[in-house]
Amino acid sequence: QVQLVESGGGLVQAGGSLRLSCAASGRTFSSYAMAWFRQAPGKERECVAAINWNGHITYYADSVKGRFAISRDNAKNTVYLQMNRLKPEDTAVYYCAVSRGSYYYTDSGGYDYWGQGTQVTVSS
Repeated sequence: QVQLVESGGGLVQAGGSLRLSCAASGRTFSSYAMAWFRQAPGKERECVAAINWNGHITYYADSVKGRFAISRDNAKNTVYLQMNRLKPEDTAVYYCAVSRGSYYYTDSGGYDYWGQGTQVTVSS
């Protein structure tokens, strides 16, 4: 049974930092791209960062470029999202996801497995 478990969310003041982790179990995902999506109330789910299978190619939404960094440790079957200089508009539920292939998609339809989500709240 495939399981993705996110951790690291919480409440932080604007300008602060958080590091999200997503641990995968049930199979090895080292050959698959992974991504972080987020969904705020009343908004569509959006891809904020993605990383290809070997970590050499990454994607960031314009809204988080220069502030967020995605990385992965294939030996640990884990993907991370370092979030710096957080803003109130970053408030959302953050989900990790595993792609259908080695390279990432920015559309949620390209992902087969999803975590349960972790809440990130940034206060002003």
